[in-house]
Amino acid sequence: MLRIFQNTNYDFIKPWRIAVAVTVAFYLAGAAAMAVHGGLNYSIEFTGGTLVQLEFPKAPNVADIRSAVQASGYQGAEIQQFGSSREFTVRAATSAAAQGDVGKVAADIEGVLRQRFASNAPRVVRSEIIGARVGEELKSNAIKALLISLLVTLAFLAYRYDWRFGVAAVIATGHNLAATLSFMALMDLEVSLTVVAALLTVIGYSLNDTIIIFDRVRENLAKARPEALPLVLNRAINETLPRSILTHATVSLAILALLLFAGEVIRPFSWIMLFGVVTATFSSIYIAGQVLLWIEHRWPRQHANRAGGSRGNSAGSARPAASSTAATR
Repeated sequence: MLRIFQNTNYDFIKPWRIAVAVTVAFYLAGAAAMAVHGGLNYSIEFTGGTLVQLEFPKAPNVADIRSAVQASGYQGAEIQQFGSSREFTVRAATSAAAQGDVGKVAADIEGVLRQRFASNAPRVVRSEIIGARVGEELKSNAIKALLISLLVTLAFLAYRYDWRFGVAAVIATGHNLAATLSFMALMDLEVSLTVVAALLTVIGYSLNDTIIIFDRVRENLAKARPEALPLVLNRAINETLPRSILTHATVSLAILALLLFAGEVIRPFSWIMLFGVVTATFSSIYIAGQVLLWIEHRWPRQHANRAGGSRGNSAGSARPAASSTAATR
């Protein structure tokens, strides 16, 4: 694969209008999905609900537990293994009135499971309420974590490279976040703490791809040959293309394994990570690069070295003229 994609010269800059049209269309589709679903689908960790811990005499089938709980009227309940293969927790979204009678919720879930698992009936180990106030705190902390990661990224890139690179990378990261939220709305994925962890991972992954391209741009700009920034950027993308393809392919294979075999609990995480690989590649080429070109056009860099060299050459050429004049005198 490295040989196939070595010394490529694809024009990644030219189709930027198509990339913008695809991005806007995807945003609009995500907004429409949010309007249809009434916003994102938050888990009970954010909305509040009831937690019931169950213990079975023998290890049951998780799919049977989930279908039984849904049949009892608690749609979208989260089923997770807790400790041994015989213990499970059920997190069910309930109304405020039902949360006030947590015993009734536990009894309803236990009753329907006893009917489904007649010879393997579970017992309730504990039951408790997850308040909506705790969910609001979790939501606030998740938003703070995302914003802090963006600010730290901006500060690092502005210090390491140039403020133009930092702003372009942060805008591309913001695109990744918005595109991932649109994807979650289209897929109707549940927003849980695991999903927040996936969002933070996608941010880091996409930044890694952008920084590698920007680092090659910085190296090429430091060379003596003067070139326009679009040419430098396009060459940098082509030079890092073999590395990007190998990285994305191996990461995608690992995520596909999680998506297919890791189970229902980890599936939203896997979907977001798989989409993150796609949007990270897209944003590092068509978002970060185009924003960098726009910033360069709007606020061009001062080519101090070239300007200084020109002033030095002018001064050097003036000095011999002065000397010759003095010699004539």
